[in-house]
Amino acid sequence: MQPPEAFPAQTPAVAQIFTTVLSHGPLTRSEVAERTALSAAAVTKAVRPLIEAGYLVEDADDAARRALGRPANPVRVDGGRALFIGVKATGNELIGVLTDLCCRIRVARHLPLTDQDPRAVLAAISDLVGELRTEAEGLGVPVLGLGLAVSGDVDRARGVVRYSPFLGWSEVPLAELAGMTCGLPVTVENDVRALTVAEQWFGAGVGLSDFALVTVGAGIGCGLVVHGQVVAGAHGVAGEIGHVAIDPAGPKCRCGNRGCVEAIAADAAVLDRIRETTGADVADTAQAIDLARRGEPGAREAYAAAGEAIGRGIATVANLFGPQRVIISGEGLAAYDLFAEQIRDSFTAYAFGSAAQCDVQTRPLPFEEWARGAAATAIQSFIRSD
Repeated sequence: MQPPEAFPAQTPAVAQIFTTVLSHGPLTRSEVAERTALSAAAVTKAVRPLIEAGYLVEDADDAARRALGRPANPVRVDGGRALFIGVKATGNELIGVLTDLCCRIRVARHLPLTDQDPRAVLAAISDLVGELRTEAEGLGVPVLGLGLAVSGDVDRARGVVRYSPFLGWSEVPLAELAGMTCGLPVTVENDVRALTVAEQWFGAGVGLSDFALVTVGAGIGCGLVVHGQVVAGAHGVAGEIGHVAIDPAGPKCRCGNRGCVEAIAADAAVLDRIRETTGADVADTAQAIDLARRGEPGAREAYAAAGEAIGRGIATVANLFGPQRVIISGEGLAAYDLFAEQIRDSFTAYAFGSAAQCDVQTRPLPFEEWARGAAATAIQSFIRSD
């Protein structure tokens, strides 16, 4: 298998143009110039080497050429030019995907995690990546990057998982270790921010300069896009609405504070509240949802409280950042009918002024999409690398 020709020199213009075509293409050069606010000459200069290297292809249509000899043929990304692997790690499972350059999933695999020790997880990641690389060999296309998505406090620049509560990790240099184990360039990112990249490029955030992705489930997460950039903040923890305290007398959160959104609305918090108020021995979220749908008052109240907390968290995001859209996703949407009304009412009550005009929508995304987000970060690093 011959590696593809190297990606052209990554000037900011090249990366911007390629990303624009990746998200919005096919586009003519004039449309690229309009979307990027770059000159026609700058676009032409950047597009030419991308076509020569095979990362962009031109859809030829001689009849469509414009006056003055400027080509009006649209250009698009050749998704089959390269492959990438994305892996999402949960507390008990690895979900891996093999994607093309357009982040379309070609193959998906699940691998149980029975041991959360970093060495055991690295071995499992290596096995999963090996399976996916074997699939890539069958396609005859090289894998050029690996993205790993992990919950918690992740320093992408250093490739370090500073703290992951669901894995019990602290200061794990995951990018370095996975790079040595798997032999690929590795990008490590917080799982919600990775999913946000995928939504920005290929999902409900395409074309939006400012939006937020709020995830509900085992935790409450939030990815932020401000002025077209996914925001990590100076310390890498921007968007942690799960740890916004809304009730000082509320239940204790795993972060040590009381009354955080996550301490009220995360799956484990809802289960604890149902057990406490009903005495029912609910083993998991599926049983809790069933109990609430059968009308058990304590279970319904627990989900109502979760919805109220999530709505307040979303209102906080809207008040602080003024996004055009808030996308609600995560495995917690399985119970959405039980707290949708409370989310809407709470958001309306706490959103200030015109912030309430924010478009709030739901978007169920399976864990394969979270792994796709990890692959998207690997593609992003490939486009922007030196």
